[in-house]
Amino acid sequence: MSQLIRKNLDTPEEDRPFEGGTGHLQVVNLDAGAVGRATFEPGWRWSAHVRPIAGTDSCRAAHLGYFISGRMTVQMEDGEQMDYGPGDFAVMAPGHDAWVVGDEPCVFVDWQGFADYAKRR
Repeated sequence: MSQLIRKNLDTPEEDRPFEGGTGHLQVVNLDAGAVGRATFEPGWRWSAHVRPIAGTDSCRAAHLGYFISGRMTVQMEDGEQMDYGPGDFAVMAPGHDAWVVGDEPCVFVDWQGFADYAKRR
């Protein structure tokens, strides 16, 4: 087995679109798990654009990631809410909704929660 591996999110193994043309998720798969880069367009909201794909009331993925650009608000089922933007690292437990804030696409790289995110079954 090679000791060096290279994958590139510009040539992903999977590209999963969100409902309504509101963005997409690019995924590469590693032995340690999937890594993904999501681009969420202005107007994107998990409950409107991923819920129909996931079939759950809230996002059930745990996320560990980094915001490259844009802004996003995440709200937990208990009402706790946080805003994220460029340069922010984020840890998000399952059970949340999220939406893009402003008129700039939000780009987020996740090392934990994108293996099955927005994956049609």
